[in-house]
Amino acid sequence: MLAALRETGWHNYTLFLREDGLVFGYFETEESLSSAQAKMAGREINTRWQQFMSAYVDANARPDETFVELEEYFHLE
Repeated sequence: MLAALRETGWHNYTLFLREDGLVFGYFETEESLSSAQAKMAGREINTRWQQFMSAYVDANARPDETFVELEEYFHLE
């Protein structure tokens, strides 16, 4: 899975876990979110991972299809 993420252009991928179980993920890509998702969706390892993770996600879709793209409005370098 890690190799597939790197090979499909996912960078600086970080997951955060809150005490109540909420998981927030962040990643960067040179492409659009939809393009990065499509490249991963084509990987067999990703399909297996999404099936495994679906037991932990409150959604009616694969976990990787529930991403919400946020607009950056501040960045401190």
